[in-house]
Amino acid sequence: MKELLKEIRANCYSLTNEQNGIDINVYLSRELYENYLEDESVRQLYNASLLPGVVSPVIGMPDIHTGYGLPIGGVMATDYEDGVVSAGAVGMDINCGVRLLTTKVPAEELDKKTIADLLKHISRRVPGGVGKSSAQKAFKKVPLDAIAGKGVEYFVKEGFGRAEDLNKIEDRGCIKGADASVISSEALKRADQLGTLGGGNHFIEIGEVSRVFAEDLAARFGLKDGYTYIMIHTGSRGFGHQICTDFSRIMWENSERNRTRAPEKGLACAPIYSQDGQNYLKAMATAANYAFANRQIITHFVREAFVEVLKKSEVDLGLNILYDVAHNIAKKERYNGRWLLVHRKGATRALPGGHEENPQCYMDTGHPAIIPGSMGTGSYVVVGTDDIYETFCSVNHGAGRLMSRKRARKEFTREDLLSQMRGVVSIASNPGTLLDEAPLAYKDIDEVIFTLVDAGITEPVVKLKPLGVFKGEGD
Repeated sequence: MKELLKEIRANCYSLTNEQNGIDINVYLSRELYENYLEDESVRQLYNASLLPGVVSPVIGMPDIHTGYGLPIGGVMATDYEDGVVSAGAVGMDINCGVRLLTTKVPAEELDKKTIADLLKHISRRVPGGVGKSSAQKAFKKVPLDAIAGKGVEYFVKEGFGRAEDLNKIEDRGCIKGADASVISSEALKRADQLGTLGGGNHFIEIGEVSRVFAEDLAARFGLKDGYTYIMIHTGSRGFGHQICTDFSRIMWENSERNRTRAPEKGLACAPIYSQDGQNYLKAMATAANYAFANRQIITHFVREAFVEVLKKSEVDLGLNILYDVAHNIAKKERYNGRWLLVHRKGATRALPGGHEENPQCYMDTGHPAIIPGSMGTGSYVVVGTDDIYETFCSVNHGAGRLMSRKRARKEFTREDLLSQMRGVVSIASNPGTLLDEAPLAYKDIDEVIFTLVDAGITEPVVKLKPLGVFKGEGD
């Protein structure tokens, strides 16, 4: 299907579904289109365009690659009155997202031994790896009703963070409408993983601001050239995974009754106002709030580790949240006066300046969108321009994989990995699993970022360079 896409302007390829007139727009540079776009990912976008109530266009981001149902790097909006919600179009790791902390610590003050010590102290507090439960007894039986109803605020009041943290988290760390009562007993068993990192591409990274593109914005955001940052990338862990599994099955089994038979199981869906649709949105919001809380608890432990190792107070170190934003979520949003449910699967919301849903502190600038690259290259902070409405205020969520984890393990050796890491300090609960995330298993982050910059969708604020990374084991 790739050959059906036509370049309609710089860095934007499009085709129209002749059955219903829905456009499929994919944002790619010529390099990304010719060498890396998978035919299967285009087919998945096309199938998504067939779902009831889908609003044009269905979108592929520059980091697009084949996923389950909707491709990773996919954006699909549906009409909130007569459209559908799809669990698979949100993804398995509900509210997988990224949080960035700024510091007052010049990177030149951190040698490799200090960075290694910081990562070790963090890893002692934050278990890494698939299926790992919390090291803290207090988190093994969490009050899910409190998490559903209050999200991060509950844990801030329990001493895990600062009151001002809430202002720098999407939805203040609590999506409304969450209800744990609709969640299966199997999923509830997996709600013992708060304060854990997980495996796959989840990480905690220490790095430095390596280049400033927009000085005024960078200054507003507290991002100073040569200073240290901390990035946390994780989500709702096994809890969210099981919720997606449960509701994908329910939606598929009930699709005949709901008259919402999808082209493939991965796009199983239900009308938003059906019982299945409402129950999924309640469960999804609960998992999303769990993920916000997870990143908040990890932030608390990161702050503790920095204070302990660097022998300075939190005030002296800074350790302020820049922003926390989801990239696997479905959100009710208004476009041109019409309420839509915007599914973002491996895509990041980037509201431009003046958007009514921005936090007050970012109302005039637009909130920062944090886009991690691979662990050996770099990451970016960007903001959306006034033209970002054409992507439903969405940008890419990373660089995008070039090869599967299985292929990466076959393709690269430990020596290859060390060479690609370029001196970045790394620790892992199982070092062998780092091969899955080798930098060359990913696309060029610069090429991906500037695809949207050159299309007029985003403005780069800073580039970030990793100095050290902690990763968990497993897929």
